[in-house]
Order: sequence, then C-alpha cells, then structure tokens
Amino acid sequence: MADFRLVNPEGWEYDLQSVYSAYIGYFQLHNIPWYDRTWGQLFETFEQFLGFSWPVITVTDSWTGRAHIVTRLTTVGAFIKMIKTRFGETLPTPDNMLKVAHFETSQRHLRNVADWATYKKLYTTLPAVALAAFKTRVRAGEPKAVRELWAKRDKTFLAIDFEWSERNPATFLEWGYAAVRCGHLEAVGAWPPIPESNYRKGHYIIGDYVDKIVNKHCPTYPWQYAWGDSQVIPKTKLPQIVQSVISSLVSPDTETTANSLVLIGHGVSSDIQRLEETKIKIPHNVLIIDTASFERALFNAGERGTMHDPKTGKLRAQGSTLSLGGLLHSLGIDPPCALHNAGNDAFLCLLALQKMMEPGTATPVPDPDARRKSKSAGLAMGASLPVAFIGHLTVESGYLKSPGGLGSPRVRERERGVVDGVTDEMGLVRRVSKYGNGSPPGTGGSWKDDKDRDREKEKEGWVKSARGVRSVTK
Repeated sequence: MADFRLVNPEGWEYDLQSVYSAYIGYFQLHNIPWYDRTWGQLFETFEQFLGFSWPVITVTDSWTGRAHIVTRLTTVGAFIKMIKTRFGETLPTPDNMLKVAHFETSQRHLRNVADWATYKKLYTTLPAVALAAFKTRVRAGEPKAVRELWAKRDKTFLAIDFEWSERNPATFLEWGYAAVRCGHLEAVGAWPPIPESNYRKGHYIIGDYVDKIVNKHCPTYPWQYAWGDSQVIPKTKLPQIVQSVISSLVSPDTETTANSLVLIGHGVSSDIQRLEETKIKIPHNVLIIDTASFERALFNAGERGTMHDPKTGKLRAQGSTLSLGGLLHSLGIDPPCALHNAGNDAFLCLLALQKMMEPGTATPVPDPDARRKSKSAGLAMGASLPVAFIGHLTVESGYLKSPGGLGSPRVRERERGVVDGVTDEMGLVRRVSKYGNGSPPGTGGSWKDDKDRDREKEKEGWVKSARGVRSVTK
C-alpha cells in the first residue's frame, strides 16, 4: 500500500467486494458448478479472489454517505480476459454489482490490493474517509447532510459571532455565542428546543475598545444585547473565555467519528479565521454549518419557493446569498433586537437554523423588563457600564434607587417573585428567583436569605446594582 499514485475518481464506481459477491450469486442463479472448474480456486474465498491484484481507490457514495473500496469496470474486463486466456472459458460481466456514485471530485490515492491483509488495512480507513466527506457536505450546506445531523438529536449546536474593527480585523470588539445541547433535551423529552430557555447564550464586550472604536460602514451595537447580560472584559481575556466555552461542549478528537459539537455561523469562514488567529483549539472532527450556504442550497434545490428582493421587487437569482437579516425576514422572523451585536447575531443565527429545521418554532421575544446591565467581571478598566435605566445616575453604596420606587422595572420584577416551570438549557424544569438564581423543584433556593436581607431596602425604593448604590433621576 505504500506505492500509490493519484487518479481522478471518474470511472471508479464498482464496490470491489460486490464484484465477488455478484459472481457467487450468478453461479448460484444459473446452477454453475464453479467449484469443479479449473478457475474455481479464484472464487473459493474473497481472499483468493483478491489474488488477481485489483487496483482500487476509496470514495463515498454521494447519496448514502457510506465509504467504499471501488474498482473500474475495465479492471473487471481484465479479470474476465485473464480467465479466458489461462483457462479457456469466458465469464460474463455480472449485472448486479454495486455501483457507487462517488461524492469526491478531487484526485484519490490509487492502491493495488492483492491479499486479505492489504484489503483489511485499507478497509479500516473507510470510517475516516466517510467522516471527511461528511464534513465537506455539511460545510457546503448540503440539505440532506445537515438535516440528517439535526435529526439525530445528539449534537450540540454552537453559533458564534465576532465583531471586529473595519480598519484592523485583528481588533475584536465583541464576541457572542448561543448553544443548544440537543442530546440533553432529547433525553428528558424537551423537544423541539425553546430558544428563550433552552439556549445557553452569552455576550462579551471588549472594554479596551468599546465606545472608542466605531465602525463607519457597518456600525456595531455593543450595548443592545437583548437576551441577557453583557460582560465587559479586557482583550487579553477573550481567547481564554472563548476556549472555555468551546471546551465545555466538545467531545474528544478522533479520525473516525464526528464530534458532538457542531459550530454554526452565518458566513462562518470569517469567524473560523478569527478563531485560528487567536489560537483557539478546535478538534479536527468538529462539523461546521454555514447557515448562508445551507439556505442557498435549499433555494437552489427549489425548496424555498419563489423569492423577491423586498427593496427592488426583483426575483431572487439562483446562487445568490442572503444576509442574516434577509434570512430572518424570509423565515417570517422580524428581528426582535438589533443586528450587528455579536450576542444577538449568534442567537438569531441559531434560531434561523432551528426555524429551517423545525418550521413550527415560535419566534422568541426579549423580556422588556429583563435586566440588561453589563458586568465588568471584576476589572478596573474605567469603561462606562450601561444600566437598564435612562437618566442621571448617582452612586451611594450598593443599591440603585429609582424615582419610580416600587413601580420601577427591577422592583416590579422582584414583586413577581418566583417563576415556576421554566425549562433551562438542559431541559430541566427549575424554579427561578427574582435574583436570577435557580434550584430544582422541591429544594430550597439561595434567594430566600437575599430577600430577607433586602426587604428593608426595597421598602425605601432602593434596588441593588452590580456596581454599588445608584440613584436615578429622569
């Protein structure tokens, strides 16, 4: 097997073992006593059959995705000619050999198989061949491959998005992610996922550049994350944070099995490049879905119907690609939050994929009373941190006082108390306190002591803040 050359896969389409099997079936069907013939020794076992020395390559079937060791029809003809030359008898070409429509278009390694040991060694490489082809099919957005991946309900889909400076792509401004762990949800019967509660999500703002570097052609909106709290971090901590998120979701790297993690992005090539630039380690067996490529493949296949440009009214051309906003609108989703915010884009990218897989998925709506303050993660960076209130802020000692007293948004949230029946990203039903803590049903929550401690402050109209006592005057 060490001596091989590269060949184009055209014409290599017959599974080698199926050639032997077809002959055995032919002999049986036509009552041919092959075991009494002079050439019968060549068909006693598959190993004997391999003694002819068959040139082969490995390919995957474009429909089934299975890997095969294939040979050419001309080689079968050469085998028949050898039988006639050496033994004086003519064998037909069997008509039930397995024909493989190869997926690969690039050149393949040519090998000659003349014994069982060589065939067995080559056979052990087939899972890796199948995985390599499946990765390519998924990355290209092939509908059958992507749907097959989602339908298994055993993968973790992680959507990521970077926002960077227009002047220097190496200057990151934000990073956001949204993940859904389908295996956990399927195990507890929580399917399909509910985006608001089943997505793990996060948004990180680079404090070194926020409000200092502003993109002119495609402005970003770092303070408008709609699905939770943004965290302000120094640029040196971003690689560590990104790596920890990915490491918490991946399975081990192998050459024969796809990873449990599937990366998602809209125009994902740029985001993958950013990961490589920051030396983020991603296992080689991680599958990657580009929602732009997937949607384009669906449209080219006629599965999305006729589409018009909402601005010009012109018919959409074959091979054209939709922006994330265009994709959302085509799915009937009116974006409930600002685009070009890394956290929002990641969340909506994952939502768009789920919507294409599960059309009945409801469009989530951000809670208008949800807290949207940014956490500094313990860093004394001097960057201004926004809060959910609008107006003049004064700091006193640990609470935020609203002129609305108990009628302010955060106090109303506290008044609502515990919300029962919320399903988290693992599909578990939890009780959630007004402080954002959760505990399984039937257990004590950590928020009870907080409530007792803060009752007096609430009566005075003060609300606790992440950075001290603040008084708000509209």
